[in-house]
Amino acid sequence: MSNTAIPLSNEISFADLKLAQPLMRAIADAGYEHPTPVQAQAIPLVLAGGDLLAGAQTGTGKTAGFTLPILHLLTAKPVANQRAGRPRCLILVPTRELAAQVEESVQTYGKYLALKSMVMFGGVNINPQIKALRGQMDILVATPGRLLDHVGQKTLDLSGVEILVLDEADRMLDMGFIRDIKKILALLPKQRQNLLFSATFSDEIKTLADGLLHNPGYVEVARRNSTVELIEQSVHMVPQKLKNYLLAHLIKHHDWKQVLVFTRTKHGANRLAEKLNADGIPAAAIHGNKSQPARTKALAQFKDGTLPVLVATDIAARGLDIDQLPHVVNFELPNIPEDYVHRIGRTGRAGSSGAAISLVDSEELSYLKSIERLIKREIPKVVVGSFVPPTNLPAEAPRPPRQQHGQRRHSNTTASAPRPAGAGNRNQPSRDGQGQKPRQPRDQQQPRHPQQRGPQARSGQQPVKPRPPQNPPADQKHLSEAARHQSMPQPALFSPRPARRSK
Repeated sequence: MSNTAIPLSNEISFADLKLAQPLMRAIADAGYEHPTPVQAQAIPLVLAGGDLLAGAQTGTGKTAGFTLPILHLLTAKPVANQRAGRPRCLILVPTRELAAQVEESVQTYGKYLALKSMVMFGGVNINPQIKALRGQMDILVATPGRLLDHVGQKTLDLSGVEILVLDEADRMLDMGFIRDIKKILALLPKQRQNLLFSATFSDEIKTLADGLLHNPGYVEVARRNSTVELIEQSVHMVPQKLKNYLLAHLIKHHDWKQVLVFTRTKHGANRLAEKLNADGIPAAAIHGNKSQPARTKALAQFKDGTLPVLVATDIAARGLDIDQLPHVVNFELPNIPEDYVHRIGRTGRAGSSGAAISLVDSEELSYLKSIERLIKREIPKVVVGSFVPPTNLPAEAPRPPRQQHGQRRHSNTTASAPRPAGAGNRNQPSRDGQGQKPRQPRDQQQPRHPQQRGPQARSGQQPVKPRPPQNPPADQKHLSEAARHQSMPQPALFSPRPARRSK
């Protein structure tokens, strides 16, 4: 890999990057004059036509770092008689929200160009996407799963891709998209420009880059897994049962207008949103089980300020680009330290300040220590003196045991009563798929053998059908086979030779 050093100072302007005039006009409309460090380094390398491995912590402008030079390159080299459903640039992203965000950036910067773009992801009707593919399309922003759906239906042709972008590549690997990525790479032409953008550079990312990129330029403008210095981080130690009360108090007491709250589970996000609404604080949950229209609506309301609180799982830790988001709250700490960096990176973006508050129960201290080791700093613990816990709290349900690394949590976490002798296992799958064998009507039941009658039959109770005999263990099976073998007539070790026939 080649390092390219470009002097970074506030004196560098977008005019110095030699972008096309329609792009400069769109940049001026957006109110930007100076590129961010990652843009100042990445844009010249992409314009030169080489491959690129670029890393910058979230919120530093990576998206414009590749959309601007791509729009310039495609405009400078138009294609005559372009076929429908055959994009020239493919941008792969891990989540639906990020796909919509990137395509919005393409539209913003390319509004004065003749290039066409579209976004493609799952969770919505595929037919409008199929219809859009029948027209001209220069730039396609897609998630891997839905893209492969279109490939399977032969509605998409990837043979004309000139530029491939893997955005948030580390997140795609975390989400298990590596097999889909390999399938997609096999469908692309070998001669193309490859751009890999990632918030972090893990060993897996470097392995992917080695197989994908050819003598790439290398850009990294922030320390690996670092957090933005402009983000004010703090921890409030609070029992789990009091977290929702403390969160509601913080929002009301400080008059927070826009708060992004992260939970660890989808059920927890739903439950917290319901409690906040019941407390007079408008809130909505966004996670993978929500329909795409519901997710889009909640995000739009949160962005325009009509919804003050958005409760999300880590699906929203990547791809949410909200201008000057002031507050991020970790209602529960993530069990993967890197996810903390991506969560709080939703605030403190593009040079603006922000606050990241974590509500930490005593059982989450190990997660906190792992996060502090990763970011190489201790997060200050702050006491909220104005918070008075409520009295007469409802009884809290017993908490399930913490899941240890490498173990699975059973669905039934409460202690079960001892099984009576001979009782069947209700947890085993059965013919109706509900854990028990369906009972037959009386007129269809087989008559019981007289020897099987017992006290239950005489008392009028429904007789219990005896369990089928279990297969004997391997050693007993061999013994029974041997016993049966001994009771049978044994053949001679050598059969007598048949007599020869006389000729």
